[in-house]
Amino acid sequence: MSHNISYSTADKANVLAFLGSAGDLTAKQQRRLGMMREAARARQDDLDNQGVDWGLSIPDALEHLIAGRLDSDAQYAGNAYHAALQHIIDYNGSDPDHLCTMSNPALFYGLVDKQMRPLGVPADLLPYGFLYGGPPAEFPFLPGSIDGYPAIGHLPLAKAKPAADAYRAVLDQMDADFRYDVQVLIDKLEFEHGEWEQATKRLDWYTQDTIFFSLR
Repeated sequence: MSHNISYSTADKANVLAFLGSAGDLTAKQQRRLGMMREAARARQDDLDNQGVDWGLSIPDALEHLIAGRLDSDAQYAGNAYHAALQHIIDYNGSDPDHLCTMSNPALFYGLVDKQMRPLGVPADLLPYGFLYGGPPAEFPFLPGSIDGYPAIGHLPLAKAKPAADAYRAVLDQMDADFRYDVQVLIDKLEFEHGEWEQATKRLDWYTQDTIFFSLR
């Protein structure tokens, strides 16, 4: 089975505003919540058609997050909570972009970290750490997904260029098998940094501060 990693940028405060809101939302947020609910139902229909039962539906998991509770004891509740949170991120962020498709991205990026660490890349910039690091610390703790997917990672936009620069500095010292995918990551991070830098200078309403990664 292959896994896809995509990403989008968002203001994490906009995502957090829905968690534990108990429906106390602005009219604009209520409209977004309606779209999240529709998306959650569509995703659940897809799982039902595949015969996948997580013991907690994604629509119910979404309502739990809005109510500020994560108390389901279903074995696969973590899968449903991660999928539901991803819908909240999706409707508060930019259009998603594709990073990669791999059979075992956890193994691949774990090996990338292992190569980068002794070459001097700072621990907080290592790719496995932010791809598999979960949501920001301010978010409620989500139980892990069984088998690791779906999952959510994040990187502050302020760290996108430092990460890209650190990877570029060691790229030629890494094994050849890793260079193409690391170069793709460098290019994506540099692009997002450029967009963020321009937007923060030109748009007084722009507040996006985080890259959110979706792993499925």
